[in-house]
Amino acid sequence: MEHALEITDLNHRFGIPEIVKIVEGHGGLTKVEVTSRSAQGEIYLHGAHVTSWIPADEEEVLFVSSQSQWNESRPIRGGVPVCFPWFSNKADDVNAPMHGFARTTAWQLESVVQTGNTVTVGMFIESDDTTKKWWPADFRAVLRATFGPELILELDVLNTGKTSFRFEEALHTYFRVGNIETVLVKGLNGVDYVDKNDDKRKKTQDGAIAIVSETDRVYLNTDAIVDLEDPALRRQITIAKENSMATVVWNPWIQKAKAMADFGDKEWPHMICIETCNVGDSFVELMPGQHHQMQAIVRVSNLKQTA
Repeated sequence: MEHALEITDLNHRFGIPEIVKIVEGHGGLTKVEVTSRSAQGEIYLHGAHVTSWIPADEEEVLFVSSQSQWNESRPIRGGVPVCFPWFSNKADDVNAPMHGFARTTAWQLESVVQTGNTVTVGMFIESDDTTKKWWPADFRAVLRATFGPELILELDVLNTGKTSFRFEEALHTYFRVGNIETVLVKGLNGVDYVDKNDDKRKKTQDGAIAIVSETDRVYLNTDAIVDLEDPALRRQITIAKENSMATVVWNPWIQKAKAMADFGDKEWPHMICIETCNVGDSFVELMPGQHHQMQAIVRVSNLKQTA
């Protein structure tokens, strides 16, 4: 009953008739649904997690696992998890949650703004006793997702304390593809990367990236636009970014997919993560009162057929 009243209140404050509504999603988790002339989309308050974006006259762009566990203690598997304030394992605490606490925290709905045929949903979290169990910083983080012909994702972090802090961040985007073995990832030729599947050896990308085995790479010192060419779905997904100096490319392949309880054994051919991030040596440092905004801009177009 309390949850139903909360949803009713959120709809009263933020809903837009026939365009934006707040509903109970999978596992009873609250989500915002957007339906406009230019796109459909959804974002959960759990983790400020975008789980769908369907531009007009297109198919679903994001991948969400059928085995995602949809509960408050677990991250959603797929869509766009928000990794913050660290990426992967926390260096000084083996018990800290993987990829930070943001993706399993209940965010608060801050704003819903309609501009023409686009809708921007804003959510925020702030430091409290729970976050300070893992990270002592005073902060406010805002995630804005704009659903329209483009999917625009902005993560804005403000230092609200009296001392500086460092953090890592990633928009860990899962893209839906027709067949991973035929996709090509272009735009990173000549960029150095850390190969996490080869003892973190540093290598240099030669040409387009073809996924032929488990892939987990951090591309370094790059703000390049990346194109994901998907012949099976006859489309190209373009990922541009701002204030991000690293890009992660990931696919679990056969064995790792089987080892993941919240990932279907046979789903790996239909997804790839291309992540807009600042991780490792690309960490962000903020002085008191400073803020940092990282942005990813996703577009979809027809794949040009080559003779």
